[in-house]
Amino acid sequence: MNTMELDQAYVAHTYKRFPLEIVSGSGSLVKDAAGKEYIDMGSGIAVTSFGIADEAWVGAVEEQLHRVQHMSNLYYTAPCARLAEALCRRTGMSRVFFSNSGAEANECAVKIARKWAAENKSPDCSVIVTLRNSFHGRTLTTLAATGQDHFHQLFQPLTPGFAHIAPGDLDALESLCEGDKVAAVLIECVQGEGGVVPLDPAFAQKLEAFCRSRNLLLMVDEVQTGNGRTGKLYAYMHYGLHPDVVSTAKGLAGGLPMGATLMSDRVKDVLSYGDHGSTFGGNPVCAAGALSVLDRLTEDFLQQVSEKAALLRSLLEGAPGIQSVTGLGLMLGLKTDRPAPEVIAGCMERGVLCLSAKDKVRLLPALNIPEELLRRAAEVIRSVCKP
Repeated sequence: MNTMELDQAYVAHTYKRFPLEIVSGSGSLVKDAAGKEYIDMGSGIAVTSFGIADEAWVGAVEEQLHRVQHMSNLYYTAPCARLAEALCRRTGMSRVFFSNSGAEANECAVKIARKWAAENKSPDCSVIVTLRNSFHGRTLTTLAATGQDHFHQLFQPLTPGFAHIAPGDLDALESLCEGDKVAAVLIECVQGEGGVVPLDPAFAQKLEAFCRSRNLLLMVDEVQTGNGRTGKLYAYMHYGLHPDVVSTAKGLAGGLPMGATLMSDRVKDVLSYGDHGSTFGGNPVCAAGALSVLDRLTEDFLQQVSEKAALLRSLLEGAPGIQSVTGLGLMLGLKTDRPAPEVIAGCMERGVLCLSAKDKVRLLPALNIPEELLRRAAEVIRSVCKP
C-alpha cells in the first residue's frame, strides 16, 4: 500500500486531504512524491515560520537532540527558561506557561481567568466573552469559546460559561456584565479561521477601556497571528493593546508542537503549585526550535515581513477575479469570483499551494519567503482567478 492508501486505511478520517503527498522541501519550495515542485503559500497553516528544513532551525533542534530530548517538568532545562525570558522581555509580560498547542494555550487562559475572577471578584464570576466568528480550538472548552455555531452542533454538551458578542457590539457586552458574572474577554485581532478578518482598531481600543472600567481581564488569542505573522511580534501590538493574557502557538517553534500562555504582572501569580501542568510543555527540543525562531524575529526582519506583505497585497488587490483582499501582514484572505476550492485546486495544478478560510483563499507564506517566489506565486494566483 502506498502512503495515501495507508492513510485512508489507518488514519482517522477527520481531514479532507488533497491528493498530494509532500516528501521533501527547502525554504518555501516543497516537492511531491513524483518530484513536482510547489511554492508553499500555507507554511503548514502559519507554522513553518522560516520555511522547510531551515538550516538555523535544524541546527538548533539537532544540537538539543544530542543533549537531552525530554525531561519532565520536575526538573529545570535551559531552553525552557531561556525561551520564557525571551518572550517576557519582548512583550513586557511577566510569566509563561508552556503547552503543546494553541487549544491548550487557550485552555490555560480560561483557567487563569476563572481562578483570577474567583479570587478577585466572586466565586460566581466565571463567564468568558468571545466574539462571533472567532475560533479558539477544538477541545470541548475551546469549541465552547469559539463564536461559530456550526462548530458546536456535534459535541453537546460543551463546557458552560461562555458568551459571544458581535465584533463592535459593546452594548451587548454591557448587558452581559449586568449580573457581574463576566470574568474576561478573549479576542483575536485577526479572525483567521473566520475568514481572515481584522478587528476594527477603534473597537479594540474601546474594548480595552471597557475591560479596565469593569475590572475584566483582556485576553488575546495570538495562536495564528503571533510570532511575526502580521509584521509585529504579536498582532495586538498593531492595536496598542495591553492584554492581561496572551495565548500563542503555531509559528512559535517553527514546526514543532508548542503552545504558550503569557501572563501579565496582574495575573502572573494566579496559577500556583498543582493548579496546572503539562507532560510535554516546555520540551527542550521544542523550546530550542522556538528560540531559533524568536531570536531572528528582529525589528529589521519584521519590517521586511511588512514590506513583503505590502508587495503581495499590491500584486493581488484589484486583479481581475479578486473581489477583495483582507488580513494583516503575511496573513491574507482573498474573496474571489470563482469558488475558493476551485481557485486552490487550480493553483495547485500550477505549482502553488494555498489554503482556505470560510469562502476565501487564505495565504500564509513563510515569513522569509523570497520576493521572487512571492511574485511567482502571485502571478499564478492572478492567472487562476482571472475570468
